[in-house]
Amino acid sequence: MERFAAPDGRMLAYRDEGPAGADTLPVLCLAGLSRNSRDFDSLTAHLAPHRRVIRLDSRGRGQSDRATEPLHEYTIPTEVGDVLALIQHLKLGQVIIVGTSRGGILGLSIAAARPGLLAGLVLNDIGAVVEGRGLLRILATLGSQPGVATFEEAAAKLAAMNAAQFPGVPLSRWITHAHAVYVPDASGHPHLSYDHHLRAAAAAAFDMELPQIDLWPLFEAAMPLPMLLLRGANSDILSAETAAKMQRQHANLAWVEVANRGHVPFLDEPEAVAAIDDFLLGLKASQPSEG
Repeated sequence: MERFAAPDGRMLAYRDEGPAGADTLPVLCLAGLSRNSRDFDSLTAHLAPHRRVIRLDSRGRGQSDRATEPLHEYTIPTEVGDVLALIQHLKLGQVIIVGTSRGGILGLSIAAARPGLLAGLVLNDIGAVVEGRGLLRILATLGSQPGVATFEEAAAKLAAMNAAQFPGVPLSRWITHAHAVYVPDASGHPHLSYDHHLRAAAAAAFDMELPQIDLWPLFEAAMPLPMLLLRGANSDILSAETAAKMQRQHANLAWVEVANRGHVPFLDEPEAVAAIDDFLLGLKASQPSEG
């Protein structure tokens, strides 16, 4: 992995793969709240033979530096600044953002604030309303160590915890996922791949008594941008009602349901990969890259 300095000097890690050809727009992948660039391993393997793919470990995640002031650093404005700093560091023109959950919120924020910077936005199970019950479910386990000795045990625990939202996912897929969300500690046991202080920062950012978090103003500000919305059919973060309303209001938004997935799809599902391919091809034809 490579590293660059964020505006406050924090060193952040990223992966930069695939050809940097002028005929295709680069894809910038932004992961969810506690996730990292490994979330996009499969998608990158699919895209990188033909297109440049850049994946960021947001501060406090993966191989990026941890915060010294978590409540002030693990915030949407700070993380937006980090993404813009990476774009500047790599001297990119227009990019396409693939944003999973919190990464999608970062993408919406950048689209609203810097409309000429993005050529398109893929939102992976995040939309104009965040359902409070889903957020509470995430916060209930956020920051907790897996408490097992092997990655196989961690995978089995993940499979059990997510059985309702992700029915039929084989254990082999959960093992792959465990290696993406955990790292080995000094004894080789699975350990969190993110700063456990993220939980306090996330809880402080939202009113947990609200049934929903309203992101409609942010979505509406970003609506000039072509978008692809992927929704896990069993998601408790993005409702089908919200997705349908987003599609009605945004003439250039495609919406695809990913069967037998909750929050969030892995992005290796055939319907997700096909939708992303179609979306990228459309942008290539209509949104030439700016040098």
